[in-house]
Amino acid sequence: MQPQYIINFKTYLQGTGKNALELAKICEKVAKDTGEQITIAVQPTDLLYIAKQVSIPVFAQHIDAIESGSHTGHILPEAITAAGAKGTLINHSEKRMDEKEIKLCIERANKLGLTTVVCAPDPKTAGKLSKLRPDYIALEPPELIGTNTSVSKAKPDIIEKAVGMLDIGMPLLVGAGIKTNEDVQAGLKLGAKGVLVASGVVKADDQEAALKELVGH
Repeated sequence: MQPQYIINFKTYLQGTGKNALELAKICEKVAKDTGEQITIAVQPTDLLYIAKQVSIPVFAQHIDAIESGSHTGHILPEAITAAGAKGTLINHSEKRMDEKEIKLCIERANKLGLTTVVCAPDPKTAGKLSKLRPDYIALEPPELIGTNTSVSKAKPDIIEKAVGMLDIGMPLLVGAGIKTNEDVQAGLKLGAKGVLVASGVVKADDQEAALKELVGH
């Protein structure tokens, strides 16, 4: 099984509007050149714009557990599906949800055929949320997000612990401080199946070089 690389554009200016499209095309190029599985997660305002112009999977960064109707300001799962999203992040550390909302989001996404990546801050939470049966659990210790210290090096024990606490067959992604292929390989050796990365690629001076380094090419 090839490792999964999910690049979260967040709301960085380098990952917004025209810059987001340019970065999406870089991700597509690197995926084609290397054969690696690269997915991108973009802002809702950029989703339709980007999904039409690249062949790699494009995810939403969030959905809300709502049905169509009077929910101004929320993100309707059908809307991101219509825009071309293939999946969505749920419960990112910067957009926390309660367990009831997470469960409903997974159920709504499943009905629409969307891949779900549910984020968790620690192994205990990861194990608990894995029982809701998303497609992936992403372990991201909040204190390491956006830093130069990777979770796979700083806290390898929590990766092993999380792998052991997940429901059988549930793949784990790791994130927070991941920037190099060495960081990725360390996580894979501990049982992870891929990574969720943001600033290490999006904010890099040379985004293509940073992504190639990440995937080991």
